[in-house]
Amino acid sequence: MKTVKVESMRKEENPHGVDARKLYDTEKVQVIHILLNPGERLKRHITKTDVLFYVLEGEGIVEIGDERKTVEKDTLVESPSGIPHCWYNESERVLRFLVMKIPRPAQPTQLL
Repeated sequence: MKTVKVESMRKEENPHGVDARKLYDTEKVQVIHILLNPGERLKRHITKTDVLFYVLEGEGIVEIGDERKTVEKDTLVESPSGIPHCWYNESERVLRFLVMKIPRPAQPTQLL
């Protein structure tokens, strides 16, 4: 059995300048732990894969496309590939969430 503690993983450099730690990384799935302190945010960006976010602690604002919603602990958010998204921590507390990148399976070629 393999276990991973967030604290034991190194912080990954990222364009957002936030605490991001890769917990799991295979060709099929990637799981990243993000910690946003009060006032921190992720820059609006697009991913090539579908993404699931799961809020572990705190409350934050997530934007996906033109939608904006406040979400809290124990909430799962779906973000399809190719759509701009970002996170904001406008609260007075730490916001922690998991990012799970799940590539879509290749579409089978149809014969005519």
